[in-house]
Amino acid sequence: MKKILITGFMPFDNASLNPAWEAVKNVPAPEGVELHKKEISVVFGRAIDELLQAVEELRPDAVICVGLAQGRPAVTPERVAINVNDARIPDNSGACPVDEPIRADGPAAYFSRLPIKAIVASINEAGIKAQVSNTAGTYVCNNIMYGLLYAIEHQYPDMIGGFIHVPASTDMQAEIPEGTPVFELEDITRALAIAVEETAMAC
Repeated sequence: MKKILITGFMPFDNASLNPAWEAVKNVPAPEGVELHKKEISVVFGRAIDELLQAVEELRPDAVICVGLAQGRPAVTPERVAINVNDARIPDNSGACPVDEPIRADGPAAYFSRLPIKAIVASINEAGIKAQVSNTAGTYVCNNIMYGLLYAIEHQYPDMIGGFIHVPASTDMQAEIPEGTPVFELEDITRALAIAVEETAMAC
């Protein structure tokens, strides 16, 4: 049986919820998959530590980290993580790093180890808009993706992993600017369930 860890971030930037975690909580385990879920702090560095503690305990075959990209009109698996923390807003601890490397001994970037093209194709086939993204930003989402891929390279070479950004949900409409693209939480959940299924087939 394949073991997959899927994570979602806590609310941040004064939001009352984060659709990443709200959707992750509802993702069903496909047949033949032992699915584990973990909520992660929106704090530079701590996010990586929390993730890697779970990885060490569970030793999953794959890890899918999920975060919110408010303003994006699609579910977007990320292609690349870059070696920099550069915050537009403070994280949940108040930290606001500028142009800081994530790992001084790490390369400039890592590519996702998830089957991102297959994930996008299957989500689109289900009638939910998805596309590959070529930037995970420079906030905590990129931070945890880079930390995960660094760990895969150095400690867990048989594990695959990566990051998926999801749009804002309809539950957030009262808190976000008018005109921001929103998805039903059920559709975000369904998209992530498809991502888990495609990932299970790849690992």
